[in-house]
Amino acid sequence: QKVEKKISETFFYNYEDIYSRPFVTEDSGIPINLLTLKHSFGYDCTRSVNLLLMDSQTLMYIAGNQLVLLDLKTKTQSYLWSSGGGGIGFITAHPTKQYFAVGEKGKKPNLIIYDYPSLRPYRILRGGTEKAYVFGDFNNAGTLLASVGSSPDYMLTIWDWKQEKIVLRAKAFSQDVYKVTFSADNEEQLTTSGAGHISACKLCHIAKKLNLFTLYSFSCKYLYIAVNLMLSWKESTNFNQILANISAWLSAGTEWGNLLLWEGGLIKVELCRAGHKPCHSGPVSQLVLDEGELVTVGKDGFIRVWNFETIDAADSVDDTGLLEVEPMNELHVGRNVSLSFMSKVHDCGQPVWYAQDTNGAIWKLDLTFSNMTRDPECLYTFHSGRIEAMSVSPITYLLATTALDRSVRIYDFISNSQLSEIKFKQGGTALTWAPRVVNPKGGLIAVGFEDGVVRIIEVYDPKGLPVLAGQTNTENAEINLKQAFKPHATAVTALAYERNGDVLATGSKDKTVFFFAVEDEYKPIGFICVPGPVQALQWSPPSHMKTTLLILCENGFALQVPGPLPEEQDTVSTYQIKNLPTQYFHFYSIKSRIKVKNSPLEEEIALREKKKQEKEKAKLEWIKQQQEMGKEIEEEQPEEEPEEEPLPPLYIPEEPSPILCGFYSAPGKFWLSLGGYDSGFLYHCEFSNDHQDDPENRKDEPFELIPIEDTDDNPIHQISFCTSRLLMFCGMQNGALRVYPLQDEDLSVNTLKEYWSFNVHDNDYGQIQGIGSSYDDRFLITCGGDGNIFTFNIFSPEDVHKELKAKIPSPRSGLEKEKATEDIEDPNAYNLEEVKQKKEYERIMKEAEEKKNKKREELIALRHEFLFLLQKNQELPKHMQLHREV
Repeated sequence: QKVEKKISETFFYNYEDIYSRPFVTEDSGIPINLLTLKHSFGYDCTRSVNLLLMDSQTLMYIAGNQLVLLDLKTKTQSYLWSSGGGGIGFITAHPTKQYFAVGEKGKKPNLIIYDYPSLRPYRILRGGTEKAYVFGDFNNAGTLLASVGSSPDYMLTIWDWKQEKIVLRAKAFSQDVYKVTFSADNEEQLTTSGAGHISACKLCHIAKKLNLFTLYSFSCKYLYIAVNLMLSWKESTNFNQILANISAWLSAGTEWGNLLLWEGGLIKVELCRAGHKPCHSGPVSQLVLDEGELVTVGKDGFIRVWNFETIDAADSVDDTGLLEVEPMNELHVGRNVSLSFMSKVHDCGQPVWYAQDTNGAIWKLDLTFSNMTRDPECLYTFHSGRIEAMSVSPITYLLATTALDRSVRIYDFISNSQLSEIKFKQGGTALTWAPRVVNPKGGLIAVGFEDGVVRIIEVYDPKGLPVLAGQTNTENAEINLKQAFKPHATAVTALAYERNGDVLATGSKDKTVFFFAVEDEYKPIGFICVPGPVQALQWSPPSHMKTTLLILCENGFALQVPGPLPEEQDTVSTYQIKNLPTQYFHFYSIKSRIKVKNSPLEEEIALREKKKQEKEKAKLEWIKQQQEMGKEIEEEQPEEEPEEEPLPPLYIPEEPSPILCGFYSAPGKFWLSLGGYDSGFLYHCEFSNDHQDDPENRKDEPFELIPIEDTDDNPIHQISFCTSRLLMFCGMQNGALRVYPLQDEDLSVNTLKEYWSFNVHDNDYGQIQGIGSSYDDRFLITCGGDGNIFTFNIFSPEDVHKELKAKIPSPRSGLEKEKATEDIEDPNAYNLEEVKQKKEYERIMKEAEEKKNKKREELIALRHEFLFLLQKNQELPKHMQLHREV
């Protein structure tokens, strides 16, 4: 019998050999360390179970393509990169906390076990799933590891992880599976849970082989949003009881946060609080069995502790199926807190809990419920969900970001710290830092919001303000609302300052672009209507003679307009500018034609054309010969040609491909990156001087294109240049970052052949939303749909690294005496044009009313005069009186 070779307990892999590195085009000379990660500011708080405590000092979480290890005492970060470069699916700790597992994403991803605290790769498990690991769990003894994969295989794998062996494989379910857990009391039992189902399984040894039997697999219509089910097992004489938290919506539309006790695959009883109140006001995101007590974690910001024995013995007492149970203890973490997961660690022998808040925070909690219990402590705050926009200061090392979580945040990316944040009533959708020409101190930021409001905010150092008696200014930076106005009816999508700083243009999903005169108080100039929702705005650079605005619309339209002059606009009755000269470009797809080129289809077309020409030539020669011989040529019936197989038509997408980004190349010329069918190229386009009444009827084709490697299904979403324009930075749909070194300012096929690329944000939903370099080209910043914000050092051999420091702008003189600016808090408030139209309507109605009143007065005067004449007539002698009939 062949003796199996065992992996030594002391064997380790070398991290340098396995971690993913940037891609660099071969023989390009681009340094592999062109960009190096400096700091991670964001936190993917909406990701399921993205918090891992190895000890009281180290907190781990997934950030895009890397694992961040945060030292809670020194506030410093270290990073572990994924091995395949496809991202990370889950992290989980070994019961002893001596190891932790990292399940990756990508093509046939690895599942790597790291040693802690050395962070050396200890084991690499291969072949457990096709595309991504979703969840993993060690058994209580730490000898087995269960992992579950994503679509398409949903594979449940049991590993003898120390020997890198698959003990058992089975399909977990035919729908999304979110979690797999071993029973705490019986390691032969495990459960999987996911979209609309819970499965309870048992490991059995049959004929010396480990087999998996499904004890129960049941679906529930209320489980379709039960993402984070935490299942606990309890042994009983004849059956297993499963307690599961189920987050769902009742048919009446209210949220349901009760607990269900299952027995033998059926719901035994539904648990609620006194008065039929739900256990939580909303979904229950986690259940934890801790020292004989059941702890429930709710999206309502409450943590409640229940007597497990009471719940274990629960039974319904009436036909309602409800049983009222009161919690032993509860903790309200805070307002606007939405807890999704928490983890326990011991600090100096005392239990401490750390909680993940999907509203953008990490909390430190004390659940001892004694007189000495400490209040919940918010350790860190972040944006919640996708970062919508970012901008870098034009004069110092400050960064501003905004998101739909209604906050604007300011970061110092030299000291790696968040300086300040300000909250509003609606989510932010666009943001730009005012250029130096507008505000020499560099403290002014324009922010657009989802309700169409634009706010001008200013960042300043409060230490520069006069100190009032009894007060001290200790904050690093403060944000002040300077002005708020509402130019649009729906979300603001783009903001751009004109190169001289005289005009601010704002674009929106409502298909309008509004212009403002930039003064101490911004004043409206007027707006124009465009053919589609605005995607981006760019003013012509100083190298262009004329000042024009490039407007890119989502639906394939590009427009060019000159900057409007305030003195030329008549804004008495409307802000709409109707006489602004506008050039249109309506993108017409040529990708199908490009695909035909250099393909067998092109050869077929050429062959058919050649045969047709040869046939025509032969016919003309025959006619010529007949004429030379003096013969009359009778008109022949056209010869029936054999039917040729029709060529496939060129494909033009019914829905226009969306314009993702673009920029000027020369006056009247611009480059475009498109998504959908037309991705894969950069298109060079030009505005023509021909005018058509209806822009929708235009079919404009680019005059040049550059194929971009590996972008057919992964288009460029963001393009930015360093100030010297020697580097072009591209943010990709899959969260990757690309850098193209440019020989000169003009793009060409050759200049975009060589590039540096690295996956930094999440490959599935981490599309890069913003990208930009610092004012001195030392640093690059990216933000993504995964909520992450990364800063990178840009390599420069001649760069002498002196000590750098961000300078916070000093406050305006007299700022402390100003009254607070009136904000626009009502999302249904009128926009500027609606206010103008309302005023115009009121003016017209007032004029009409005045005319009516004047007529009424005239009629009253005539009536009085008539009555006076009647009276005079009555006073005359009878023979002199006029009769009424006359």
